[in-house]
Amino acid sequence: MHDDHDDHSHAHDHGHDHDNHYSDMQARVKALETLLTEKGLIDPAAIDAIVETYETKVGPRNGAHVVAKAWNDPDFAGWLRRDATAAIASLGYTGRQGEHMRAVFNTAETHNLVVCTLCSCYPWSVLGLPPVWYKAPAYRSRAVIDPRGVLAEFGLTLPEDKKVRVWDSTAELRYLVIPERPEGTEGMDEQTLAGLVSRDAMIGTAVARKPESAT
Repeated sequence: MHDDHDDHSHAHDHGHDHDNHYSDMQARVKALETLLTEKGLIDPAAIDAIVETYETKVGPRNGAHVVAKAWNDPDFAGWLRRDATAAIASLGYTGRQGEHMRAVFNTAETHNLVVCTLCSCYPWSVLGLPPVWYKAPAYRSRAVIDPRGVLAEFGLTLPEDKKVRVWDSTAELRYLVIPERPEGTEGMDEQTLAGLVSRDAMIGTAVARKPESAT
């Protein structure tokens, strides 16, 4: 009954300062960081450097660059199909959890969806850190059993005649979905095109935005 599956601040203004601007999770993380720092187990500067890396150097903007280049450069798109690892690395995106990549291209006939059924394998070098829902057991199981239902919950309803192909990410191989290029984008440069590509579109739970809806 499922489609193809491949193995491969809150804050209140009371006129005085307090710490309630943290959510419960943020407060727990802050408390743990403070405790570990006091015990000399972590270096706050190192933590800041890691956070800065994933906020500014690693993240969905990298993957969006890959997609935009593939849309505008047929030779690069062909390389991406043959050897995604090398093609992506040529743009400077490689390293942790992105050593072995495969690009899967959405078409008028097929929509691709990525999941990791065993844990949460994810291509950090092009998509940054995985969203919470990607790691949730509900997504990991239902994306395989009922991919169309899962996509509908994300607000994406596909035509009945469009095939959905589910790819199971592993520690050895991670996937990047290349969404279909939206209509009306002819002549756009890579930077503008990249602005149409969201993280979810590169996982397969969304499609690329149309120019008029891009922000």
